[in-house]
Amino acid sequence: MGVYYFSNMKNWLAASLFLIAVTFTAVDASAQCAMCKASAETSLEGGSTAAAGINKGVLYLFLTPYIIAGTIGFFWWKAKKKADA
Repeated sequence: MGVYYFSNMKNWLAASLFLIAVTFTAVDASAQCAMCKASAETSLEGGSTAAAGINKGVLYLFLTPYIIAGTIGFFWWKAKKKADA
């Protein structure tokens, strides 16, 4: 039918750990829109914590699709494992 790249748990675990390592070892980047960046800089100069809120919002928007895809993948894997048994 097809080749399963993650046919055993060891390969899947290695791929997951690699993805996590790449995700959390990123270097500092300035990837905000100009208005968001200006707002964050202004709030930092004023002593506000709005910049931290903007950064948390960006991380939330970044991680949500991965969490959804991971959940779907987990249930798909669980159903496949049950069907094979």
